[in-house]
Amino acid sequence: MQTFSTRVLALIPPMTQLNTPYPSTAYLTGFLRSQGVSATQADIALDLVLSLFSAEGMDAIADEIEQQEEVTERVALFMSQLDRYRQTIEPTIHFLQGKDSTLAHRINSGRFLPEGPRFEQLNAYLEEEGEDPLAWAFGALGAQDRARHLATLYLNDISDVIKDAIDPRFEFVRYAESLAASQPSFEPLAQALAQPFTLIDEVLVSLTLQVVRDEAPELVLLSVPFPGAVYAALRMAQAIRQEFPAVRISLGGGYVNTELRELKEPRLFDFVDFVTLDGGEKPLLALLEYLEGRRGLKRLVRTFVRNEEGEVQYINLNEPDVPFSDVGTPTWDGLPLGDYLSLLDMLNPMHRLWSDGRWNKLTVAHGCYWKKCSFCDVSLDYISRYETTTAETLVDRIETIVAETGQTGFHFVDEAAPPKALKTLSAELIKRNVAISWWGNIRFEKSFDAELCQQMAEAGCIAVSGGLEVASDRLLQLMKKGVSVAQVARVTKDFSDAGILVHAYLMYGFPTQTVQDTVDALEYVRQLFAAGCIQSGFFHRFTCTVHSPVGKNPEEYGVELLPLPEGTFAKNDIGFVDPTGVDHEAMGRALNKALYNYMHGIGLDADVRSWFEEKVPLPTVHRDFIEIALGNS
Repeated sequence: MQTFSTRVLALIPPMTQLNTPYPSTAYLTGFLRSQGVSATQADIALDLVLSLFSAEGMDAIADEIEQQEEVTERVALFMSQLDRYRQTIEPTIHFLQGKDSTLAHRINSGRFLPEGPRFEQLNAYLEEEGEDPLAWAFGALGAQDRARHLATLYLNDISDVIKDAIDPRFEFVRYAESLAASQPSFEPLAQALAQPFTLIDEVLVSLTLQVVRDEAPELVLLSVPFPGAVYAALRMAQAIRQEFPAVRISLGGGYVNTELRELKEPRLFDFVDFVTLDGGEKPLLALLEYLEGRRGLKRLVRTFVRNEEGEVQYINLNEPDVPFSDVGTPTWDGLPLGDYLSLLDMLNPMHRLWSDGRWNKLTVAHGCYWKKCSFCDVSLDYISRYETTTAETLVDRIETIVAETGQTGFHFVDEAAPPKALKTLSAELIKRNVAISWWGNIRFEKSFDAELCQQMAEAGCIAVSGGLEVASDRLLQLMKKGVSVAQVARVTKDFSDAGILVHAYLMYGFPTQTVQDTVDALEYVRQLFAAGCIQSGFFHRFTCTVHSPVGKNPEEYGVELLPLPEGTFAKNDIGFVDPTGVDHEAMGRALNKALYNYMHGIGLDADVRSWFEEKVPLPTVHRDFIEIALGNS
């Protein structure tokens, strides 16, 4: 194995997650160390939140507000209770980090936390009904969960104040997202990055420069999984370039892999030196060899650079990727695992898994074994290149991670974990008596029979999520999902009967979806909840992307694509004309309102038409369809 002298630092920019590290840097750091590279990592997203949400941070926010002539009502309320926020913020953060469980009693008393607008709904219910609105969820014994829910509302109140008074782009997950998401022009980002620093920028830059001083890297990797991490990543790159001009900077991650595949914007390279696509292992090895003089520029792999003529050049020497079985074990060394925040914003027991608890992120396989769904980016590497490894290797990785982190919770972040692989993985976990709790994404296909569901539960599976999407057999067939509603009902019921929670990804606004289709879909969903097949769900609006079958062959789906605006930067979402003319925005409001209630056990016997603002037709679905599919009628 060759050795490398270049020191590498991988950074997670704001904003990603607060309860657990985003896994990209853990994957890359683990791989680079397996190749003899001196690699470290840091989570600037978490550091930023912990810096702002502190007593010192409250003072800094207040100082900014005091310089303003007019403030919103919630900002004024915050300032009137500033002393209480200053006194309670650090104890509350410690509680959410799991460092002071006894504080739950004071939080639950209602006399500890200052309460802003996020508490209004709870307080209004208490006044009107004269009873505790959270009693159904937590009862008398769920003190810790109740307190975490109240503490989450408290943090959201402060976040709203920051958004109103400091930076209107601030959010815990989607920071300045609109500047980058499917943005054909780099101009909005360029203008934002040319503006004077906000308080958020000042803290972000200070944290970034400090970690670069401490680690003294020669190459910095900025991983941007979402549009909501791009602005902060470039602010960080801007500061590094100004303070440490000799440090090289590379940009990669999920956002780059989907939206910057046709990059032509030279101004991006005022901030970074390289932009790499798809799996980062092979491009990084080639880049390290180039930086150390062992490979010429023309032999880089899947990498954009700005050439001597000032133009963006894509270089891709055709070399085989690093096999999935050889990517090594992720490492969280260097990340402050005890400092992440377990939030509880959604009371539903399945839905909360995304923000509650620290999960070790791992993949069972690379890519998707199905790769046919017409709404998905099936042409891209993260879907199309399907590779597996042995169950023995996976459990070896799991045992190594548990030994390093002391944490036995795993979230398998596959696009869709293969049933065959989960079967062998479950058998290996049981064989070795490895006690972990795990959950992940699957397809609701018939291979997941009752026997496999029971085996997965015995091996520690606590939850699965999968796509029911449009909940219409006609549309499921059109989108090549490879499942039917009846099949989904049987599979999800087998999981539920095994004690495994089930979350359904749902979609509306798919090409040719009518109002009748939408009403029928909601009726199917109502029945699935009522029958105990699923416990959680989320409706999202269909988005057509340039990399999906719909985007590539719109005529097959009965739609006409709108011309893409000319641009040199991001390219992903694409507008289309649907001949049905349905007001999907109004449909979405009804669907999400109904789903929120279903997840809390409310309205399961109500006529689904009652959720819609406008008059809609009767469902054509038999009211006992799911029960019949399950063989219960």
